Amino acid sequence: MGGGTGLSVMLRGLKQKPLDITAIVTVADDGGSSGILRNELQMPPPGDIRNVLTALADVEPLMSDMISYRFPAGSGGLAGHSLGNLILAAITDISGDFVTAVRELSRVFAVRGRVLPAADQAVILHAEMEDGSIVTGESKIPEAKGRIKRLFLEPEQVEPLPEAVQAIREADAILIGPGSLYTSILPNLLVPKLAEAVLNNTQAIKIFVCNVMTQPGETDGYTVSDHLQAVYEHVGHHLIDYVIVNDGEIPLHVQDVYAEKGAKPVQLDYDVLTSRGYKVIADTLVLFRRYLRHDADKLSEHIWSLVQNWMLRKR
Repeated sequence: MGGGTGLSVMLRGLKQKPLDITAIVTVADDGGSSGILRNELQMPPPGDIRNVLTALADVEPLMSDMISYRFPAGSGGLAGHSLGNLILAAITDISGDFVTAVRELSRVFAVRGRVLPAADQAVILHAEMEDGSIVTGESKIPEAKGRIKRLFLEPEQVEPLPEAVQAIREADAILIGPGSLYTSILPNLLVPKLAEAVLNNTQAIKIFVCNVMTQPGETDGYTVSDHLQAVYEHVGHHLIDYVIVNDGEIPLHVQDVYAEKGAKPVQLDYDVLTSRGYKVIADTLVLFRRYLRHDADKLSEHIWSLVQNWMLRKR
């Protein structure tokens, strides 16, 4: 469950394992190409869905590059739009239904597993800041640069996709994150019946994959336990069994690049986590090329090992 780049990176590793994957993706995005299509065509935002479809697709690299292609500045009305977003918009218009569009594009791109929007309608994300002000819109929340007190959705009692609820109920493992805590992860858990389904599935192992770096305007100064505390405060229950975190050193020159944008490594406060009942899996889980990303192969190995051991214990 999640959204954004973090979820897609993790899924690229997991799809290599013998797992039946269902990705449940946020529909709160309102920025960029997704925001334009959402507003002009009155459809759920396609961007996060498209990223996940690309990650799980079993196609030639050229096809994957094609669905991710973004029209450059100077392309007129197409500028900034991802081709994959436009394809999803077109199939939605043809079929009359966004969920059908996702299902059909999944079939065309031989997606390994299922990709489901958290709901079949777009939702508006609001944040109440600690100073009492209200910020409206997923893309506007990080820009406010304040400390977030709580999030809430509009409509507040949005109905989830029934298939998403069923997938959670039947799951052997539920993965939450990685991704932007307040704008990609928590919006899914604010859908009441999704959070209830996670809580009530007592047979599933529940794993939180923590971000490597703090996110300016969302998690400034957050430790690993702060991330989990935010989940607890919004859901009202202890959901997570295991936390997977990076404890590898991030080179100083890389830290300097991120520090210019206000991001710092998320600190692992191991004693606080264990005192609250979380089991911690810590390893060097980062790769740095142009950006810091989770090492998808190592991350998927840890998840696969946890799931296998959990299933053996259940037998």
